[in-house]
Amino acid sequence: MTSFPSKADTLASIDLNRLVSLGIKGVILDLDNTIVSEDDRYLSPHAEDWIAQAKDLEFQFFFLSNGKRRYRVEYWSHHLNIPAISPAKKPFPSAFRKAMKHMQLSSKQVVVIGDSRHTDVFGAWLSGCRSIQVASLPHPPRWWEKLLGKYVQTPYPKQIELWDFQSSIHNKK
Repeated sequence: MTSFPSKADTLASIDLNRLVSLGIKGVILDLDNTIVSEDDRYLSPHAEDWIAQAKDLEFQFFFLSNGKRRYRVEYWSHHLNIPAISPAKKPFPSAFRKAMKHMQLSSKQVVVIGDSRHTDVFGAWLSGCRSIQVASLPHPPRWWEKLLGKYVQTPYPKQIELWDFQSSIHNKK
């Protein structure tokens, strides 16, 4: 039996066919520092393409964000056509359960993908879902990340390209 991947460098590096073979049909996705950095500086390379490919494979998506700036979550929810809850109050299971109910999937059919052990991975575990932790996009650290960062997040690998968010927007015009 194929083991479930628990870590990945980026969202786009996660093998969608492997997820299909493992019975995954839904993805609960974190936004901040997983898709776009909290300070809106970086965009995860090829994340939008990966999401589009996953949708072509009939994956369902749901954003759960603890971000305080709701307009950012609303923007990305609309831009990627993915429903969202914000603030999700992760790791508490309530929002995870709402997302699974919305997708009409069981916890065994859902994977939670995010950059943080203490919110995304722990919340997945509390909700009975599997999880994949991606490296955290570079961002200004919060006080607790200065103290516990290496225990809750994986730094973004220096050898992997970063997409500047502003350049990405201007190139699409």
